This record gives sequence, structure tokens and C-alpha cells, in this order.
Amino acid sequence: MERIRSEPLALRDFLKRMPKGADLHSHLSGAVYAETHIRDAIADELCVDQGAKAFAKSQPVVAGAELQPVCEEDQVPATELPKNQRLYNDLVDSFSMRGFVPSAGVTAHDHFFDAFTKFGGTDPRHTGEWVDEVAARAASQNIQYLELMVTPTWRRLNTITRDMTWREDLKSLKDELMAKGLLGDIPAARAFLDEADALRRDRGHCGTPDETPACQVEARYIYQVFRNTPRESVLAQALFGFELASVDPRVAGINLVGSEDNYAAMADYADHMRIFQFARGLYPKVHVSMHAGELTLGLVSPEGLCCHVRQAVEIARTDRIGHGVDVMYEEDPEAQLKDMAAKQVLVEINLTSNKDVLGVSGRNHPFPIYRKFGVPVALSTDDEGIERIDLTHEYVRAVESYDLSYADLKQLARNSLEYSFLPGVSLWAGPDFARLVDACGSDVGGADKPSSACETLLKGSEKAEQQWELERRLGAFEAGF
Repeated sequence: MERIRSEPLALRDFLKRMPKGADLHSHLSGAVYAETHIRDAIADELCVDQGAKAFAKSQPVVAGAELQPVCEEDQVPATELPKNQRLYNDLVDSFSMRGFVPSAGVTAHDHFFDAFTKFGGTDPRHTGEWVDEVAARAASQNIQYLELMVTPTWRRLNTITRDMTWREDLKSLKDELMAKGLLGDIPAARAFLDEADALRRDRGHCGTPDETPACQVEARYIYQVFRNTPRESVLAQALFGFELASVDPRVAGINLVGSEDNYAAMADYADHMRIFQFARGLYPKVHVSMHAGELTLGLVSPEGLCCHVRQAVEIARTDRIGHGVDVMYEEDPEAQLKDMAAKQVLVEINLTSNKDVLGVSGRNHPFPIYRKFGVPVALSTDDEGIERIDLTHEYVRAVESYDLSYADLKQLARNSLEYSFLPGVSLWAGPDFARLVDACGSDVGGADKPSSACETLLKGSEKAEQQWELERRLGAFEAGF
């Protein structure tokens, strides 16, 4: 790696083949490339709003004995996109950061977050297809585990809080939500995941002699709670997500998501932290990651940078932080960094996303500061489809921007599994990865078979099992040079 670090294409090839463990911060709908969204819109017979460069629902009209989808006058059927290359290209640009140039009234920040609305509207039945796409891309880069942020379909959460009034007594609000049947959609959410997993297995021919490499990528789900909604809705979503994670092992944890500079996110942030503190008290075994500190000076007022990461760690007691870009603008940042290191709160680092959305990169990014203070970090993609990147791209960017060594990259890969939300004990005796737990000896060394004692530990821990596999892959990768 030292020999080729100044050769970007050779470096990318090297890092694509390097085992990278996991991608822990990935929004599934944003991880899918625009071309897939367009293909799904054609299958769903959606329309395209040519002015907004966005999908729109077609209107069913009776034609003979059947209902036919019809578009409005200023729209065209998505089925025409393969014959309209200009509009097709415009949609790819609209759904991603490809070729984006800021202009008056349209910032990179707004273009990025608006993309989710523009390509929305496709049928949720495509979710399994999306998982297969992201898993296939991961497999091609020697990534073995994914945590994908999703929002299972539900019915009651759209309407259950409409006539509710926010109050400080969270217990009484929770009781009111439960009385209205908040958890009645849990079976529907689990069925949604069943359908997605079945489609993914079918597309990959998993379990057959023809199965694709994507089948070997383990994927779990992170339930998204949208912060830019009324506070009572945030509470309802959080309680629903915590309950779902407690009864379905495929849901590895909960994440608070959404544009953090939005009015509701800023004004209600303290209440959101109390909501998560309350929910964690009810469901202490459920893991939490949280978008916090996805801010920078100028995006919000200086006062708005005071304490989002701190409150996420101290009040919500989050296990991981997503982004954490504004940490050095917060009150007493050194004390905060030392606290995060002591509590081993991992930060999910999204370098390209932070550059494009916040304009923060290079020496202005806190990535090296987190490492300096011993705060665990792992590289992740955020929305690789919107950004038009992959995890390998993030590894290349990290090497080129921060002069990382191969040993540094191994630490990042190991962190991604050590701080994943997979159940079970760790393979490692400590966060420095200096030695394995006693049952597994002092060095895996790429061994094909663990000892009997180690095998017993691996069978009882999905986390340790994935960590053992990473060490096997690293050993095989290094032996090839």
C-alpha cells in the first residue's frame, strides 16, 4: 500500500479487495442508485413530473373493462424514459449528486435531502430488491456485514397522533398511545421484513448451487425514527421501533434520522433526547445509534452548535453517533471527546457525505481529532446511491486525506464489527485488538479452523463469528502479496 498510495487507481483496486468488515451507516433508499429507482418506477407505472424532475403517482382511469394508469398533462409516463435519454439523465442528476453545481436558491445540502422526496413513491415491495443490490455491491468489495436503515410500512403511525397534544409527562403519552393500539402494526412490520428477505433470497438464489456472492453478506435492519415530525409522533415512532427491535432479531437497533438543521430538529432536540432516554429505560437491551452533530458553522447559528453530540451521549445514552461533524464547536469539546472515548461511543464517519452536504472535509473534518482522543471510528457510506460512491471510495478518501497506514485501515475495519449491533460477546479481549479472548488463543493468523473452545464461543456469538471471519479474510488477503 505504501508503494501505491500516490496512484489513485491502483490504491482503489487494492482497497476494493481489502476486507473491510461492515458498513454501519447506510440508508437503504439512499444506498440504491438512481438507475434502480427509475427501473422500479417503470415497473410501478409511475409518472414523471418534468418540471420537478421527480416521480408522481399515476391516476387510474377506466378504459374499456380495465383501469389504466394515466398521467397529468405536465407529466410523462415513466415507461417512456428508456426512449427519452435527456429526461432519463435529468432524473439521475435529480436523484443524486452527479454533476451537481450549486446555484441561487439550490444548495448541495438542499439538493441532497430533496432527492429522497423526488425518487419516493415506488412500491415498498421493491425493498428486497434494494437489499440484494446493496449486498451485491458490498460483496464485490469484500464487505461482510451491513446495517441498513429502513422504515417498514405501517398504518396507525400516520394517524394515531393527530388529535394528541404534546406534554412533558412521557409516561402518560405512552399510555395513551398504547391504548390507541400503537403496537398493533408490529405484525405488519415483521411481515414487511419477511417479504423483503424472501425477495432478496429469491433474487440471489440463496441456498442453491447458483447463489450469488450477495447471499454471503449478512444484513440487519436499523429502524428509522424521523425527527422532523411533531414530538408526539417522534415518541410514537420511537416506542414502535424499540418494540419491534425487542421482538425481531433482524432489527439490530434504532436511529434518529433526518436533516438536523430543520426547524423541528433544532427546536425539539432536547425533547427528542428525553424521548430516547425514556424509551431506553423501557427497552434497555435495544441498541441505539443517532444522527448528531451533522451541522457546521453557518448552516445554523453558533448557539445551535452547542451540544447535540453531548446530549446524545449524556441524555439519550446512544451507543453510536452518526456524523458528529460539529463536535469541536460544542461546549468543552475536549471533555466531550474524553467522555466518548471512555464510554467507547463509536462515530460513524461519512467523509463524502460531509463534504458534499456540509462542505466539511480535509483538515476541517474532526475525523483525525476523534482518532487522536481514542474515540472509536468506522468509515461508512451514508447514502452511496445519492453520493454515487461506495465504501471503497471512502477508504481511498481517508488514505489520501489523512495519510492512513494499512494498520490504521485494519483498525477501522475491526471497529466496524466490534461496535456493530450484532448480538454476542466480542472475539477480542479489548478495544485495542491486541489479543483475542482466552478461548480463542493469542492470534487467529488466518487459521481455517478454530479450536474446540473457540468454536463453542463462536457458535454462541454472532459478533465473534463475524469477527473471526474478518480475521480469516485479512489473513488470506495479506497472504496474497
